Amino acid sequence: MSKIDEVQDNVKNTPGLGKSMAKWGALGAVVAIPVPFIGPVIGAVVGAAYAYSKRDKI
Repeated sequence: MSKIDEVQDNVKNTPGLGKSMAKWGALGAVVAIPVPFIGPVIGAVVGAAYAYSKRDKI
């Protein structure tokens, strides 16, 4: 089982994790827009990663 499969299983089996990742991803994208070298795509990835790292507290 690869790490990608592990993450997908975690998102599917943890209620509310996908919603939280989407919320934090959107917030990360909006916050990163004014930063010229980051951009919204990387900001969204960072936001979703933050939510995933906090998955045990959801």
